[in-house]
Amino acid sequence: MEYIDQKDIQKRMPKRLAVNKIVRGIFFASTVFGLVVLAILLYDVISDAYGWLTWDFLTSVMSFDPANAGIIGAISGTLWLMMIVGPFTMIIGVASAIYLEEYAKRGRLQTFIETNISNLAGVPSIVFGLLGLTVFVRILGFGSVVLAGGLTMSLLVLPIVIVAAQEALRAVPSYLREASFGMGATKWQTVRNVVLPAALPSILTGMILAMSRAIGETAPLIALGIPALLIPLPSSVFDSFTVLPVQIYYWTIDAALEAEYLFLAAATIIVLLVILFILNSTAILIRNKFQKRF
Repeated sequence: MEYIDQKDIQKRMPKRLAVNKIVRGIFFASTVFGLVVLAILLYDVISDAYGWLTWDFLTSVMSFDPANAGIIGAISGTLWLMMIVGPFTMIIGVASAIYLEEYAKRGRLQTFIETNISNLAGVPSIVFGLLGLTVFVRILGFGSVVLAGGLTMSLLVLPIVIVAAQEALRAVPSYLREASFGMGATKWQTVRNVVLPAALPSILTGMILAMSRAIGETAPLIALGIPALLIPLPSSVFDSFTVLPVQIYYWTIDAALEAEYLFLAAATIIVLLVILFILNSTAILIRNKFQKRF
């Protein structure tokens, strides 16, 4: 008894192959389109920044004269901001994910919390800026300082880290937990010595995405009133500061009045991309090291 109609298959095969080619062509065209747009964007930025990205530009402070303006203050502020965002987001985010996945009882309350965390990941960034302005700047009285900016940006990316860490913890095979319990380990010993090391590469991936978003966000910091003026370099978390995205934003606006600011903005974009590349590369190297171990 034949279950397959060979003639029918032969008849439909050319059409299936044609559809396969069309779909592959659409995917290829989508990939090429993205690469072309990226190449045009990079070419435009690099051509505008050519001649302006000098050592003096990197090491000088702000100036009202475009020829003498530098971004050392914005670079310093960006690094200070990341020193707040990284540890705070990592500790709070991973701890929350461990509680929800390993300790919280399954039920409506957990589902409600997880649903709201997922929804927070899609909230516009300006909303977090207004939240930070209300809580950290006005109620707690921090002012527009590094600490207020770092905590605001941490709240912005915290849902991303929590969701990524939860997915990483769920992906750990259950037999690892069972083997640990079988050896007499407690819940915390199992989480600390077995689950967390196995999930760490995926958690770091989430952190990379979160840090990448935090370092490029502008709207929350503008809502906090972060300036791009002649301010001293920050030396503590309670000092005023500015960051590269805010500097780019204000110079782009100023370009309507004086064309030189457009070239300064393009040079600053390249510096921001380089810092982002270095941070991501470092995190990826750390992640790959742990992946080899597990």
